[in-house]
Amino acid sequence: MSLLQVNNLVVEFPHRRGTLRALDDISFDIAPGEILGVVGESGAGKSLTGASIIGLLEPPGRVASGEIRLEGRRIDNLPHEEMRKVRGRKIGAIFQDPLTSLNPLYSVGRQLTETIITHLPVNPAEARKRAIQLLRDTGIPAAEQRIDHFPHQFSGGMRQRVVIALALAAEPQLIVADEPTTALDVSIQAQIITLLKTICKERGAAVMLITHDMGVIAETCDRVAVMYAGRIAEIGPVHEVINHPAHPYTAGLMACIPDMSVDRERLHQIDGAMPRLNAIPPGCAYNPRCERVFARCHAERPDLMPAGVTRAACWLHAGSSAAPTLAQGEVA
Repeated sequence: MSLLQVNNLVVEFPHRRGTLRALDDISFDIAPGEILGVVGESGAGKSLTGASIIGLLEPPGRVASGEIRLEGRRIDNLPHEEMRKVRGRKIGAIFQDPLTSLNPLYSVGRQLTETIITHLPVNPAEARKRAIQLLRDTGIPAAEQRIDHFPHQFSGGMRQRVVIALALAAEPQLIVADEPTTALDVSIQAQIITLLKTICKERGAAVMLITHDMGVIAETCDRVAVMYAGRIAEIGPVHEVINHPAHPYTAGLMACIPDMSVDRERLHQIDGAMPRLNAIPPGCAYNPRCERVFARCHAERPDLMPAGVTRAACWLHAGSSAAPTLAQGEVA
């Protein structure tokens, strides 16, 4: 059974000249203990999807249609106070920049214990004990002393560990991690990835991992959703999507990654740029950049359809549940 279900989610931003549709008919689910990666260029809608699930859409953004269900309960239409009880207790969040996630005026211990007391039936002494254990679990040495330190007294990697401890404080079933390794060096990235995998394995928590880095996706995730212009272009098991991409956009992304076994002077580049929300072309939004475009791509917008093991929103797979996928790096 799925822990999280997102069904036909549409997010809009009304403004004086009309309405911009930032997310258009997004559907996916995440099972307990699963890590779902969400990848795509800047502006694809990755972080907005995460914010919609957490209930942190900035006005005038709104969920125009569709629904979000957690453990079968619909949460996208909950009143603000009800959603506050879900956020933290049921859903934890890890953001890209830990300095903006932590209050610089409070010690990390105060921030952890306040979160624990808010969501769990414990007294202050028990909350502090839990907070120290969380810091230990996330790999912070001398947790008994460091708990009384302030965010500026931690390194970038250690601050991100504190943010992860904060996300786990109320033992949530789902963690939305929005580019948690982007600002960290490679060795710290590897430690954070290992930590996220351990959390899933030991706690049974599901993780939605938002990132630009296909290497992080390959190392961490069970499945991956590739987003483009506010829609899911392809979704499926991570190794299938990476090694046998079914959508030309996914193939283009994979071709942009350096291959150390091949001597190349230049990397492949996807021509053009992500369309603006007020200038999304008719048909498939990727058609101006696609090297395999044909007439139907300009006239009709494809929905996700079977494409071998994965599902892809591409007319190349219309009418066949076993259509041949694109080889890695193939852009025709």
